[in-house]
Amino acid sequence: MQKYNLPGPKAKAIIERDAAVISPSYARAYPFVMDRGQGSEVWDVDGNRFLDFAAGIAVTATGHSHPQVVEAIKTQADRFLHISSDFYHENWVTLGEELDQIAPFKEDAVSFMTNSGTESVEAAIKLARYHTGASQFIGFLGAFHGRTLGSLSFTASKPVYHEGFYPLMNGVVHVPYPNPYRPLLVSRPGEDYGQTVVRYMEEQVLGKLLPAEDVAGILVESIQGEGGYIVPPAGFYPALRDLCDRHDIMLIVDEVQSGMGRTGKWWAIEHFGVEPDIVCVGKGVASGIPLGAIIARKSVATWPLGSHGNTYGGNPIACAAALATMDLLKKGYMQNAADVGQYAIDALNEIAVRHPSIGQVRGIGLMIGVEFVMDRKTKEPAHDLRDRVVEHAFQRGLLSLGCGRNTIRISPSLNITRGEIDEGLEVFEESIRLAEKELLP
Repeated sequence: MQKYNLPGPKAKAIIERDAAVISPSYARAYPFVMDRGQGSEVWDVDGNRFLDFAAGIAVTATGHSHPQVVEAIKTQADRFLHISSDFYHENWVTLGEELDQIAPFKEDAVSFMTNSGTESVEAAIKLARYHTGASQFIGFLGAFHGRTLGSLSFTASKPVYHEGFYPLMNGVVHVPYPNPYRPLLVSRPGEDYGQTVVRYMEEQVLGKLLPAEDVAGILVESIQGEGGYIVPPAGFYPALRDLCDRHDIMLIVDEVQSGMGRTGKWWAIEHFGVEPDIVCVGKGVASGIPLGAIIARKSVATWPLGSHGNTYGGNPIACAAALATMDLLKKGYMQNAADVGQYAIDALNEIAVRHPSIGQVRGIGLMIGVEFVMDRKTKEPAHDLRDRVVEHAFQRGLLSLGCGRNTIRISPSLNITRGEIDEGLEVFEESIRLAEKELLP
C-alpha cells in the first residue's frame, strides 16, 4: 500500500504562510492542503490523491463540486449575489417551502435562515425563550452545538472550548447523554438507558434543581456528533417527548450534523418516532456553501417583526445551492446513504472481529462511529491509538476525523459508492493494524 511523503513541498510552503497570518485558534487535524475535489476524491497541492471519509465535517453532502450544485451557484451568481433580508427573492421562499415539506412534524413549518449551525442554535435559543417566556435550558454532556456564546454554553464535549471564555450564558444545566456503551447512571429493571436518563432529568434536575415552568427548552443532538457519534437507545426520545409535553418544554433537536439525509432519512430524529418543536439545520444543507436554518412549528414561531434577523440569512447563492442539494438527495443520494451506510457498517463489524482495539461500531446511514479501546473488557479509551489510526490513514490517502475522546467518524459524502467504501476501508484497516502494532500491549 502506497505511503505518501506528507506534507509535500507546496503544502509545507502554504502551511508556513498560514502560520504567519491566520488565527492560531484553528485546530488542524493534519497537514492536508487541498487543491481540488470531485465527488469523494480530493487532491492536495502536491498532486496526491485522497479518498474523503470526512466530507468537510459532514458538509459536502453531494460530494465535492457536484456539477448540478455548481451550475445552480453559477446561474444565480449571474443574476445577483445579495439583496439582504430587508427584501424578498424567490429562491429564499422556495427553500422555505421545501423545508416545510420535509419538516419532521405534521404541523406547518416556518424557517429562519442563518449562515451556520451555531447561528441556528442561537436562533433556537432566542425563539424558545420568547415563545415560552421561560429562561432556563437543559443540555447534554458530550454535546457540541457551536462556539458562539449561546451555543457554547450548551457545548460540553471538551473543556478547551470553554477555557478563557467565562462567564458563559447562564441558565443551562447539563445531564448525561444516553450512551449505552458507557452509561453513567444505573438503570432499573425493564428500563433502557435512554429512559434512565429521562427519569434522572425528571427526578433529579426538575425535581431538585430547576422548576419545570422556568425551563424554555431541551436542546439535544438527535445523534451526538462531536461527543462520539453516539446513537441513543430506542426508549430515549419517546420518554423525552413525553417529559416535554407534560411540562410544556420545547424539544429542540440539533440536526446540524445528522440531518439532510445523512442517516438515510431527512432527519435523524425520524428514526425514533417523535416530533420535535424546533430543528436546527446547518452543514450539509447547501453542499459546502455557508447556510443554516431553524425549522419551527408555525405555532411556536410567535416572535414579532424585527425581534430577530440577520444580513445574509437566505443568501441567494446559498439558497440556490441548497435547492440543488435537496433535489439530488431526493433523487437518490439519501437512499444511497441508507444502503451504502449499512454496507459500510457491516464491513466495519467484520473488520472489528480482526482488531481487538475496536470496542464498538455504531451508527445509522453514513453517520458511523468506530470507538477504539485498549481492552474490550475494561473499555479503557485508546485516545493515542485513535490518533495514530487517523495519521496512518492520512499518510496512505484517506481523510478521516476523530470525535469524542477515542472515536473516528465515518461521514463521507452521501453519493459515495460501495467501491470507494471498499477502497477506503482497506486503508482504514491497514492503519488500524499499524497503530495496534505500535500501541497495544
